[in-house]
Amino acid sequence: MSDSSPLRGLTTVNYWAPDMPEAIEWYTRLLGVEPYFVRPEAPADPQYAEFRIGDYQHELGLIDSRFAPPPGADEPGGAVVYWHVDDLQGAYDDLLARGATPYQEPVTREAGFVTAAVVDPFGNVLGLMHSPHYLDVLGAPAE
Repeated sequence: MSDSSPLRGLTTVNYWAPDMPEAIEWYTRLLGVEPYFVRPEAPADPQYAEFRIGDYQHELGLIDSRFAPPPGADEPGGAVVYWHVDDLQGAYDDLLARGATPYQEPVTREAGFVTAAVVDPFGNVLGLMHSPHYLDVLGAPAE
């Protein structure tokens, strides 16, 4: 990585959810972990929840939709964040079985990259990618 780049790496990805308890439950089942940070704390209704996931413990945050900037907060769009998966078709099929809907069917790209995207039950685009580059970086020795 270039020392001149201001972008150091993925830190937190936030998704909007109109029903926070349902979203927290859905993502907890999907990820296999409870959120490590929820505000406000129980017994108040959650407005923000954050999970640490993956090889680098990236943060996935869920935010109550009432805090979303208008317009179009309930329409898929904007940047698509792609999460590496080892089995793209399996992950795609699993997400559809969990109630997500197709957004981009799996596409095989050059050099071993495969991408797809779904819309979660809360209207967020969830990108999936099998990335040889991710695996190369993961397997590289630390500097």
